[in-house]
Amino acid sequence: MAVMLLGSVFGGCSVEETNRTKVADIEYVIVEDAGIPEELMTMIEEKKAADFKMTYELGEDLYIVRGYGEQATGGYSIRITDCYLASNAILFDTELVGPRKGENVTASPSYPYIVVKTENRDQSTIFE
Repeated sequence: MAVMLLGSVFGGCSVEETNRTKVADIEYVIVEDAGIPEELMTMIEEKKAADFKMTYELGEDLYIVRGYGEQATGGYSIRITDCYLASNAILFDTELVGPRKGENVTASPSYPYIVVKTENRDQSTIFE
């Protein structure tokens, strides 16, 4: 019975090949905590201890979120290395940047994440 159930779940799925070639730049803004919708902020709080990637749609807006989980200290930042439109997806790539040598950082753990808002294009998002 379980085999048939799994077969029916996977039977309806299709894998669409994504061409990662850049079609166009995407305009986006980095959203500060105060501008993050309440429901999305709750989801971030629930996930922030672990590495995570997610999107959140709200009307005409798409929020793309990338979190790097718990870090031993403060002083971390996130750099967006790419955010563009491919033929059938949005590509979003970031990197975690650690504290500079000699920088004063808090000794308590931190949970770096970044939220960007862009136009909701009804396309999947690929995190690189």
